[in-house]
Parts: sequence; C-alpha cells; structure tokens
Amino acid sequence: MSESKIQAIRGMKDILPEEMVYWHFVEENFQKLVSSYGYQEIRTPLVESTSLFIRSIGAATDIVEKETYTFADRNGDSLTLRPEATAGTVRAGIEHSLFYNQIQRLWYGGAIFRHERPQKGRYRQFYQLGVEAFGMPGPDIDIELLLLTWRWWQQLGIAQELTLQLNTLGLASERLAYRQVLTDYLRAHYAQLDADSQRRLEKNPLRILDSKNPELQSLLAGAPSIYDQLGLDSRNHFEQICAALKQANIPYQINPKLVRGLDYYCHTVFEWVSASLGAQGTVCAGGRYDGLVEQLGGGAVPAVGFAMGIERLILLLQQYQQKTAKKPEIYIMSTSAKRQQALLLGEQIRTAFPQLEILTHCGAGNLKNQLRRADKLSAQIALILDEELSNSDQVVIKYLQRDLPQETVDATKVDKHLRQIFE
Repeated sequence: MSESKIQAIRGMKDILPEEMVYWHFVEENFQKLVSSYGYQEIRTPLVESTSLFIRSIGAATDIVEKETYTFADRNGDSLTLRPEATAGTVRAGIEHSLFYNQIQRLWYGGAIFRHERPQKGRYRQFYQLGVEAFGMPGPDIDIELLLLTWRWWQQLGIAQELTLQLNTLGLASERLAYRQVLTDYLRAHYAQLDADSQRRLEKNPLRILDSKNPELQSLLAGAPSIYDQLGLDSRNHFEQICAALKQANIPYQINPKLVRGLDYYCHTVFEWVSASLGAQGTVCAGGRYDGLVEQLGGGAVPAVGFAMGIERLILLLQQYQQKTAKKPEIYIMSTSAKRQQALLLGEQIRTAFPQLEILTHCGAGNLKNQLRRADKLSAQIALILDEELSNSDQVVIKYLQRDLPQETVDATKVDKHLRQIFE
C-alpha cells in the first residue's frame, strides 16, 4: 500500500512560477517607491522571543491569545514566529542603537505567521510589505505615509478600489480614560453582548467596537465617542492630517470605531479597505505608536508605520493588470554532439547581453522537439548548432516571431549579429 501524498500545511500556500510575476512586480516597484521617499530596508528574524510580542502587542489581544505559533526550543526558551513585523523592527532598532538622536525611515518585506481560519487572501503564513518611521512627533510624517500609500495605489492602477478609513486614539492617557468610559457603558449592557465581546470586556474593550456581529451594531452606535476624551493637542494633530488629505484631494472616511487590534497604537490609525475582498477587505493598515520603543526598553521615540498584505494586494491587482512571465529572447538548441558547444555559446552571449533571457536546451530531445519547445515559450529567435546544417564554426539563426529567412553566421560573429537584432 502506497503512502499518502504529503501536502502543504493548511493555510500555508505554495506560490507557483506563474504567480511570481505579480510578486516580483509588486516587490520591485514597492522598493523603488519607498526608496524615492528616503526609506531604507531592514530585515529581522522570523523567530523572536515570545516576551517581545507579549510586551508589545499585549497579552490580552486576540493575536497573542489565539493566533501565535509559539513553541519551546531545545534550551527551553519560548519562541514565536513573528505575527507582525513592527515589534521586531523596534527590537532591532533598540538593540543596534538606531534611534538615539536619530530619525529613521525603514521598510521591510517578508513572511508573517498567524493561526487563523484561512480565507480569501488570508493565510496562516502570509507576506507583508511595510514601513516604520521613527523620531518624528508631528502629523507631517503621518501625512507623508498616507500620501505615499495613495501614490502606490495610483501606480498600481487600483486607487478606485480602495477607501481610506481614518481615526484617532489620542494620547495613551486619553485612550486609557476612554477605555474606562467605554467599559462602564458596555458593562451596563452586558446582557446584550455576545460571548466574544463579554470575554473582551475586561481585557480589551476597545476591540468590541470592531465587532462584525450585526446584532451589536445598534448598541455600539450609542457608545461614547473617543473624541470626547481628546485634548487640544490631539485634536490639532488629527485635524491637520484631515486638512492635508483634503488639500491633496485624497478621499477618506472618519471611522470612530477603527481602533486596530494592537495595544501599542495612539493618535492616528488608518486602514485602506476594498469592497472586492469580502469580509477581510483591509489591504493596508497602520498608525502611530509613540510609546512602543520606550515600552520595549528604549527611549521615548515617536513612531508611525503601516503594513500591507501582498496576497490581498495581488488579488486586486489581478483584476486590472494581466501579467505573464517574461518570454526568453533566445533559445539555444543543439544536437547531442554539439551540446557542450551550445552551453559555452550561451555563456558567451550572457556575458555580452546580460539583459537578455537565454535558455539553453539541456537533456534529451531532437531538434524538431527543441524547436517546438522554443515556439511554446514564445522565444524570439533560436540559435541552432547542428553538424549537418553548419560546420563547427557556424551557428544557424532562426527567427521565430518574424517572417524572416534563417541565417548562418560564424560563431565568432554571433554577438555582433545579435546586437543588430536586440539593440
């Protein structure tokens, strides 16, 4: 009896070659965009100490309570696959003294792990691109991030698909005061809360505002507003952001129930949301977290950032742009006696034309089969080495996409002939 076929773990997806063309497009263009704003790349480990996420995200959040991949290593230390990238970036900045009397604009990309129910565009191993900016307390850097993301959507051609939702959580002290007012209100209506909201009430009551339960919406509509707890400075910070968005003609919606799922946020929070992705429509989210660096053992460093899910972004992109893998310009084919010469010819051409994609046939197959494969790959020309068609010092050039007669050239003159074709 044969063994069962091994498959990928549920919620962890293979990214196949035909999909990678979208990934490369997104990653390469995002790097160009953020670099144009002065952001530098940082790469942090996939695995961190569990205590990092308990201290940063909060032990009472859904992520830490239910979604992390946490395990003990052979030394007995508790380690966690990163469920988000901000905490690791802050840890790295503190460890390597990146924040002391410095302004940092950083960007990253990589895998994130959360044990949630797999859905459209949402996996247990997924990938994010994001930026984090440190050392700038004013609303101008918040505005820059919103301008940057708006430019990004325009470059991708999906700006019409996304809506900016915006809110403010004020200072940490104002958020704490609001938490108490909200808790008092919800406790007075405890019987109307569903089981999940009752569980959150004592640990993370602000997350109840984000409940998708339709039966709670009328209750939440009557909840106290955080704006009643904001001081003058917090109001001014938020109003400057709104004014800048209006001046830049960036449409937005103020969503007083937008609180984000992590404890470290303050002041500005935002999400770019699409109606095309179902219930999980958030493509990009972020905000300000001025207290996190100090909370993790560093100094008092203001900070703001965002992260976007690549899978969801590609789902939107595929609706507007059809991308195919790059087609080879040259396919080198040969009889078995000429195989080694064909390989060396390929190296010669790659040195002369590093921008071209060149495939050299390896393995079995007569010239007819090799030509069929070149046609299937939509190669522009075939270079043929065949002792019956040419002597040892000649190469046959066959045009596959243009109605031109084939040519025979000396091997020493192939580079010159190709330059006439491709330059």
